[in-house]
Amino acid sequence: MGQSQDAKMSALIARDPEFKALVEEHRMLDEKLKELDRKVYLLPDEEVERKRLQKLKLAKKDKIAQILSLSA
Repeated sequence: MGQSQDAKMSALIARDPEFKALVEEHRMLDEKLKELDRKVYLLPDEEVERKRLQKLKLAKKDKIAQILSLSA
């Protein structure tokens, strides 16, 4: 992310509670994925959960990008 993008994101987080929650959910999903990635082997249900989390994280990222582009 560029400097202006970071500044725009910080400003939105400060003034928009829904955007702040969206960013926090994205970070939480990232942490859960990192936790699963630390495992040497994933059980089948863990692999399904990992895929689900990846899709959710990507959807949050897309929504964040959409909001940032609209606030330009």
